[in-house]
Amino acid sequence: MTNKTELADWTGPLVSGPIPGPQSAAFLARQEARESNARTYPRHLPIAIAEAAGSFVRDVDGNVFIDFLNGAGVLPFGHNHPELVRVAADQMLVETHGLDFPTPVKDAFIDTQLSMLPVDMQDRMKIHFCGPTGANAVEAAIKLCKTATRRGEIISFQGGFHGSTAAAMALTGLVAPKSHVQNGMPGVHFFPYSYCSQCPLGMSPATCSTNCATFLEHSLKDDLSGIPLPAAVILELVQGEGGSIPATIEFAQRVRAVTRELGIPLIVDEVQTGCGRTGTWFSFEQYGIEPDVIVASKALSGMGLPIALIMYDKAMDVWEPGAHIGTFRGNQLAFATGVEAVKIFQRDDILGNVRRRSEQCFGLLAPLQQHPWVREIRGKGLLVGVELMDPRTEMPAGDLAAEVQSEALNRGLILELGGRDSSVVRLLPPLNITAEVMETACHILVDCIDRLASMLDVPAP
Repeated sequence: MTNKTELADWTGPLVSGPIPGPQSAAFLARQEARESNARTYPRHLPIAIAEAAGSFVRDVDGNVFIDFLNGAGVLPFGHNHPELVRVAADQMLVETHGLDFPTPVKDAFIDTQLSMLPVDMQDRMKIHFCGPTGANAVEAAIKLCKTATRRGEIISFQGGFHGSTAAAMALTGLVAPKSHVQNGMPGVHFFPYSYCSQCPLGMSPATCSTNCATFLEHSLKDDLSGIPLPAAVILELVQGEGGSIPATIEFAQRVRAVTRELGIPLIVDEVQTGCGRTGTWFSFEQYGIEPDVIVASKALSGMGLPIALIMYDKAMDVWEPGAHIGTFRGNQLAFATGVEAVKIFQRDDILGNVRRRSEQCFGLLAPLQQHPWVREIRGKGLLVGVELMDPRTEMPAGDLAAEVQSEALNRGLILELGGRDSSVVRLLPPLNITAEVMETACHILVDCIDRLASMLDVPAP
């Protein structure tokens, strides 16, 4: 039996039997009998977790895994960072729930979050605390923009993911969940995103981003396009669930230019890319743009405590009291650990580690770029994806990706899938991951792809 202290000191995985083991299988069977059919992660990662620390989790059968799912990106320092655990425990003795009343810890959290913005944005942005999920913050952003502009249409992008609530799902590119839910939010228009290796317009990768931006610009300015001037454009600068796809700089800058020219608020969804995931606090900093509205959630607390917010230009603060409320928008524990998390980011140069480990990760995965079953390795910072394709058809290789995910789990590495046909193997490691753990994980992934692809009709080189 491994205790938490020992687990935190581990540098590699240990799997001693079949996955799932007998105790995990029993838990999974109980889950199947009692929980919703909508559950997802345990279907592809069939383990029951007993404990976690740092970059590792241990299942109830005693197997230890490197965790590159990382709570879907909510854990910037991995599991149970001891300093954040202490801060949360201390705050529990003070206050845990505060609605939207001002409190000292909330005030400190606001100061901290505004201080992480680019300097010229800090004095002109306001914060609104939403319900505890990123999807709720997306809903708030849409309501704000519709209120401020008195317009109703929204522009979103193919491949984007903004959540599973009603309006957020309507803004999401994934079609499958919408097919069972009729009468979704109207007025959403999807435009091509600069996914240049598979250009949505069928153009050359060399000109893809230019054409995507031109198409949007022409449509917004054409009085015969069928699209009224929208209330907002919402954009992920790195599409996470869509397959770890970074927008090109030119595409992002042209979207910002045309929205500014036409007076359309630009919402940048930083739910997954924010809080250092891409190597800067927010991904938009790397694109030389400033959004009108920022959506943030996931890693804000530093340890998975739920919190979500939007930051927006003060000129847009025209909605009435109670326009967007929620009982759980005053999570004092998350405020306390969020303040401490930023201190740790700065003290331990976490953003520098993200950039160093990102360079290491792409270097270790580079041999796969010549693999016949790999279309592309891409991402920013520690939001990384390996897209698999069948070289015979150039179609997404979702079945191979699922096999890679399963084989990696059997070897002690937890990975997520995303993208078209779930063909992108996604890496979301802790931002403070060590070079040693990163090397181990990447070697497992490379070996799994090599071995499994060698068993298919087109052998690896």
